[in-house]
Amino acid sequence: MPSPASQEAPADVLVVGFGPVGQVLSILLARRGWRVTVVERWPRPYPMPRAVAFDADAARILDAAGVGAHLSTFGEPSEDYVVADASGRTLLRIGLGHDPAHRWPVSTSMYQPGLEAALAERAALLPSLRLLRGHEAVRLAARENGAALTVRPTDGGPERVLRARWAVGCDGAHSMVRAATGARLSDGGFALDWMACDVTPHRADDFPRCNVQIADPARPRVAVSAGPGHRRWEFMRLPHETPEDFGTTANAWRLLALFGVHPDNATLERHAVYTFAARNADRWRAGRVLLAGDAAHQMPPFAGQGMCSGLRDADDLAWKLDRVLAGAARSELLDSYEAERRPHAQGSIDRSVALGRLICLTDPVAAAHRDRAMAARPGADRARTAPPAVDTPDGGLFHRADDGGPGPGAGLPVPPSVLGAAGHLGPDPVLLTTGDRAEPCAEGALERAGRWRLVLRRLRPGNAADAPLTAWLESLGATAAVVRPDCRLYGLARTPAETEALVRALADHYAPSLEPAP
Repeated sequence: MPSPASQEAPADVLVVGFGPVGQVLSILLARRGWRVTVVERWPRPYPMPRAVAFDADAARILDAAGVGAHLSTFGEPSEDYVVADASGRTLLRIGLGHDPAHRWPVSTSMYQPGLEAALAERAALLPSLRLLRGHEAVRLAARENGAALTVRPTDGGPERVLRARWAVGCDGAHSMVRAATGARLSDGGFALDWMACDVTPHRADDFPRCNVQIADPARPRVAVSAGPGHRRWEFMRLPHETPEDFGTTANAWRLLALFGVHPDNATLERHAVYTFAARNADRWRAGRVLLAGDAAHQMPPFAGQGMCSGLRDADDLAWKLDRVLAGAARSELLDSYEAERRPHAQGSIDRSVALGRLICLTDPVAAAHRDRAMAARPGADRARTAPPAVDTPDGGLFHRADDGGPGPGAGLPVPPSVLGAAGHLGPDPVLLTTGDRAEPCAEGALERAGRWRLVLRRLRPGNAADAPLTAWLESLGATAAVVRPDCRLYGLARTPAETEALVRALADHYAPSLEPAP
């Protein structure tokens, strides 16, 4: 057991796990001035990729974490998402082409070690962020006013007790933090073994960038870009194959030969068999302990939303923890984290499962029926635009209508084209107003909402930077809107009176008591 001398001054937040989700969360908190201690059991960064893509919203979050200028060094715009049959016929094409009007590509193929290196470099510049690599979290005790984490150095040194006002488990699918909270994982009933082969072509031009899911019942397989100069091929284990035989290096090269990949033209950097799952924890908060990323949810890879969902967790949690730590909101605000993010993650899980069931068919008769039905649709080989995943906010920090349901615009994301033209809206909520029609609000309600650090941005007629935001508000029939730090709408208003009511409602949300800050 650790001795009293091994106990240390408490941090504001303890983060367990320093993968991309833990990195982004700790950076966003430390950038706001909070003392963050991160515990990571591996003494050095893992040198191989796991995730291979992120979407435009994840790019926005990474930019907020301070690495936006580095994204092109380890990422490149993804090709269209294509599902093809065994003969190569296109069954589904989702257009991912980059619109220059958007700041970030719809999807970016990336090399994960490059992303993690950029985030680690950014974290090292923040004086209030302390990283303990080579420390394994072994026990977690949650208390009314914080959490105590016992860690053990992986080199065999003595245990230490770390304390913080809040603790967040970003420690992956086998989360120790989740186990300590007693949270249970749902089972989506869809789990299969696949082998991922990460390859560096000797000549990149020999294997052009692609993003193809081959729905071949004889061997479902995937070919995707994994960042500049890197490629990934994945193969499903068939029912008659044993895991031991399937996972050998010889079998990896045999399967790669399906794509013309062999030792003379490529280097196999890594091959690993993994089992994907569709799971969501039944609770994401237990007192002063919260879950994020794979510790809270896991999903099949087919929609490319696993890491993206974790980054959204970090984004949502960071600004809410900031307000609670500052004493500007009651701790119940953090219940809105689960209320918002858990259903959103479940939607991503469900979409990933639906794509996976489409691609992973091994019954030739069922696959042939699927192919005929999909190929018969008009324009099956033409690019379609994937609709944005908009989840109606039944709970959480959104404006409410008189009947208790979501108010006008609540939960809508700011479109990428608008963000691309308007620039970064900042780390705090923003009140957008057109002209002087919301001027009365600036006199009273804004001061009342000061604990949210609400920023007033008046959209000026004729201003090029403001024009996209003005046009967007007009398209929604509004003259004002409150935009949250995660670039989702808190709510809309059409008149000065509605604007004042909107801001007053925000001011009253989770208003702190007169007791000391937690």
